Amino acid sequence: MTLQQLFQHIGENPNFILFYFLIIPIAAIIAGVLGKGEGHLSPWKYLYASLIFLVSIPGIFAVALNAYFFLFQRGNIMQTDIYIQVLPIIVMIVTIFVIRRNVDLSLIPGFDKISGLWFFLFATMFLMWMLEKVRFVVFSYLPFQYLLGIFAILFILIYFGWKKIIK
Repeated sequence: MTLQQLFQHIGENPNFILFYFLIIPIAAIIAGVLGKGEGHLSPWKYLYASLIFLVSIPGIFAVALNAYFFLFQRGNIMQTDIYIQVLPIIVMIVTIFVIRRNVDLSLIPGFDKISGLWFFLFATMFLMWMLEKVRFVVFSYLPFQYLLGIFAILFILIYFGWKKIIK
């Protein structure tokens, strides 16, 4: 199954993805009501961490997919898939906003790792975009699996380079 076939299947049968992206913000709202003022304590902070990871991973994937479609494939915005490219980003923002109303995000375990992942993702996408703009590498004509491989290699290089700079 290719990504295009998977996206087409999700577009034809959106019930599961709609349920998934509806239940997570509802769970965050319920947790905010039940654990008002206790979000930094043990059971709640792990629930919030789980909810953040459950929305951040698809949200980060959607941002990367949008960057690929719009920067490298030069896709048409009118052909944007609402379920795959828009819904995960909106739900991620809403869920993090709801959780932030009840607890400081720095107290959530693993949130610093998500923000670091965001940084490395954007740094890698920016580097790939710059390489394409200066016509050093043309990513538009590469098959998607090659693009993912190049992205992974650049991501790892940026990650280890950043760790060396920090030390």
